[in-house]
Amino acid sequence: METKVNSGAIFKNENKKAENHPDYRGTINVDGQDKEIALWVKQSAKGVSYFSAKISEPYIKIEPQIKNNEPQIKEYGEANDDLPF
Repeated sequence: METKVNSGAIFKNENKKAENHPDYRGTINVDGQDKEIALWVKQSAKGVSYFSAKISEPYIKIEPQIKNNEPQIKEYGEANDDLPF
């Protein structure tokens, strides 16, 4: 979802499984930079409800990369030409 500059969208977190997971999540754009936002519904000592917020860099899943000099793990039953017998 592309977000316009200095705007965003926040949705109820349907995957909340623990108390420390946010109640709402979304993406916002601040001065042209995409950010993630998480909101928790809190209650003050006087009983007033409010949102607690955390803004972070977008999550990017990093795939492990195999280097050329690392040994490759072969599946059971594959021929291994490196064995002397």
